Amino acid sequence: MDKINLQETIKNAKSGSQIAYSKLLHHFWNEVYGFQLIRTENENDAEDITVQTFSKAFDKIATYNNAYEFKTWLITISKNIHIDLIRKRKRTILQTASSNDVIKKVLDDAPSAEDQLITEQNLATLLQHIKKLKPHYQEVINLRYFNELSYADIAKELNEPMNNVKVKLLRAKKLLAESIKKK
Repeated sequence: MDKINLQETIKNAKSGSQIAYSKLLHHFWNEVYGFQLIRTENENDAEDITVQTFSKAFDKIATYNNAYEFKTWLITISKNIHIDLIRKRKRTILQTASSNDVIKKVLDDAPSAEDQLITEQNLATLLQHIKKLKPHYQEVINLRYFNELSYADIAKELNEPMNNVKVKLLRAKKLLAESIKKK
């Protein structure tokens, strides 16, 4: 396509001619695609960027200034799209990296196998001490700390006034503490 035909085709494209768009696409596709293939070293990215380049160029063709080469204008658009893509990927990588840091922190807070073993051993020891208490103290501790019932729910369960439950629980904790200290 010579310079006069190119200027006429661009003029027709500015008027909305689909045939002119098609001519420009076919004439400059390989140059833009080749430029991006060298930059990205990836055929899929080069093709995607080339498609976006022509889409953006055709949307903004009214802003094209005839004082500049059309090819240069397309390459500039293509280069800017590639830069935007790189920035977007870097942002995504940074966001993913910070999410992974959060995940690692959560995972790091999880008890290790040794911590879990110690906890289980302590729980087993605690249960042995609870079994030494009188049955009504065992029951109130079980309802409060293992079933996680409120004082009101324990009072309903035992059919006793809430103050009695509080006193029983306090007495049970005191006896339990004494039993553990003796050991």
